[in-house]
Parts: sequence; structure tokens; C-alpha cells
Amino acid sequence: MRKSILLVLFTMTCFLSQAQEIKWMSMKDALAAQKKNKKPIFIDAYTVWCGPCKMLDKNTFSDPKVAKTINEKFNPVKFNAEGNEEIQFGGKLFKNPGYQEARKNSRNGLHEFAQFIGVQAYPDMIILDKDGKKIKDILGYRTPDQLLSEL
Repeated sequence: MRKSILLVLFTMTCFLSQAQEIKWMSMKDALAAQKKNKKPIFIDAYTVWCGPCKMLDKNTFSDPKVAKTINEKFNPVKFNAEGNEEIQFGGKLFKNPGYQEARKNSRNGLHEFAQFIGVQAYPDMIILDKDGKKIKDILGYRTPDQLLSEL
């Protein structure tokens, strides 16, 4: 009986240690981290109403291999392209002047930063180098294997 309990506890510990999530951060935090670790910034530009964005979260970003790769290679940012966050980038302050609080759970105005980085549709995953230049644009839903092959 005691061995069975220990085996179950050991198995659970192994599964929990393998579970990995992407450590999403704000753009401000990613820029601060980038000064120290020199990693590119991976931006997941999404909206609250976007079905493929939700599928990306559920199926792709939750995959342990994807999470590990993104955490190791990038400073990952989750960016609501229709949200109300203020972003300081490249000496400019970006806002969403068309944002309406009453519409926060549906379609809303496009954020100025989304326009600046060239978000074309949702989801749009954009990689910026250490100088803030776009080096990759991954448009649309990707399975874990598809995304890993592009990273």
C-alpha cells in the first residue's frame, strides 16, 4: 500500500514538473527584460472576440514544447490589439483613442501600437529584434508543430 502511494505521488510530481506555461509579460516588462537578456520579443496580438486566438491559446500556447521554446528563445508578450493598455515604445506613447469601455468584451477600436507593428488580422504573432524591428510575422492560427517550425 505504501509503495502504491509513493508511486502515485512520484507519477504526479513528474507530470507537474513537465507542465509548462508561457510566461507572458507586458510590453514594458519585455523591453526591460530584453535589456538584460537580449532575446527578441514575441508578441501574440489577439482580441477578446477572436475564435482562432482562443484556439491558439487552448491548443498551441498550452503545448509544453511550444511554451518551453517561447520561454527560452523570446520575451513573450500577450497584447490585446483592441485593448486600452498604454505602451511606451521607441520613444513614443501608444494608446487606443477609439477604445470604448462598454465594448471591452467585443469588437473595439484598434490600438495605435497594433497599427505601428503592422497587425494585419487576428491572431498575428510578431517577433521584434533587439532594435525593435519586425523580423517575423506569423499570421493566423498554427498548430504546435506548425508554430515550432516557424520559430
